[in-house]
Amino acid sequence: MGKGSSRLVLGTTSAVLLLVIFLLYAAYFTSDVTPFDSWRFHLSNWNGNLGRRKVNKGEDRVQLETTGFSCHADLHSEVCVTNKPVILDNNALTAYLQSSQVQVKHMVQPYARKEDETAMKKVTPVQILTRNASSPSYCHFNHDVPVVVFSSGGFTGNLFHDFNEIIIPLFLTSKDGSVHCFPGAVIGLKYHDNLALYPTEIPGGYSMFDFKHFLRETYNLKIKNVSEIIKPKLILISRPKTRTFMNEDEIVDMMEELGFQVDVATPNRMSNLEKFAEELNSCSVMVGAHGAGLTNAVFLPAGAVMVQVVPLGLDWASTNYFGGPASEMGVHYVEYKIEPEESSLFKEYGPDHPVIVDPKSIFLKGYDAARATYVDGQNMKINLVKFREILLKAMTFLGH
Repeated sequence: MGKGSSRLVLGTTSAVLLLVIFLLYAAYFTSDVTPFDSWRFHLSNWNGNLGRRKVNKGEDRVQLETTGFSCHADLHSEVCVTNKPVILDNNALTAYLQSSQVQVKHMVQPYARKEDETAMKKVTPVQILTRNASSPSYCHFNHDVPVVVFSSGGFTGNLFHDFNEIIIPLFLTSKDGSVHCFPGAVIGLKYHDNLALYPTEIPGGYSMFDFKHFLRETYNLKIKNVSEIIKPKLILISRPKTRTFMNEDEIVDMMEELGFQVDVATPNRMSNLEKFAEELNSCSVMVGAHGAGLTNAVFLPAGAVMVQVVPLGLDWASTNYFGGPASEMGVHYVEYKIEPEESSLFKEYGPDHPVIVDPKSIFLKGYDAARATYVDGQNMKINLVKFREILLKAMTFLGH
């Protein structure tokens, strides 16, 4: 359904969430896209300090109650809602409203990253029209629950973005390309922030803790709190291509000397999310370089520790994508920001090159230059003496 990578997915609200997460996770290492376009808004906040957005609430609900149709747009997303009957023509990517109260001709790109041009280029728009003479005259399928329409284009295929822009906003089951009829519709997904749910903006006040509880029930995860784990177990997210630990074996030896039972997670082992979620749920500490693999923190028990190794030039992304959200998950956060000498870029460019001394100037050159340099172009040889102190700090959170 849809065109190329700009797939559209529709789902009924009574379906169980995460039915297709296994397919997404299998594609985890086939896409490692990072949305640099949105980072340009934060260059003045380069050191990574968190800045939460402010939400302006309009008269959308009044309009919905009056006309049966309303749209709300903010920095991240646009969501249109109708409580009128809807005919959804999947082949034409058009939703027809059966209403005499309002005339609608509107286009929505139903993906929760509206501010990022790179992502939105991969999202096919959905047209919303009042039913007319060209509308389908019959339905192949009739449903008694509202439909939710969203795109699985954008940055999906990367675990962080799968959770951040699809699963957390709402991930439902996919269907075929027939004509479906529904009693109402939500077109587009609401997005709060990176790996975040704001209770004050959700009916019922749901939070990230509730989302983690949902995951725990979905995957039958037994351990609720890290205090239930007797011997500290550490899982190391091993990256085979970019931002790799060049002295990974030495890092593992040091971790074991400190008393950790160490589990090295490679891409092959992470491909079965059901089993890997269970492994993560039994861990006290998760360690990894900045990247999509750290999204697995959603499966850690409460009170566990996430240790993020921050590569050169990736301060803002590290703080905002994982550092801030960690506390909202009930997970302790510790970061190890590498020195330039620990990056492979130091040897490649030399100590005085702008790549080393002024990463901001490289980001100002645009997405391609920044990605090629800092995301795809560097590996790390960790200073074991300094990193040992970080792991000892993680142990203090565990009461050891």
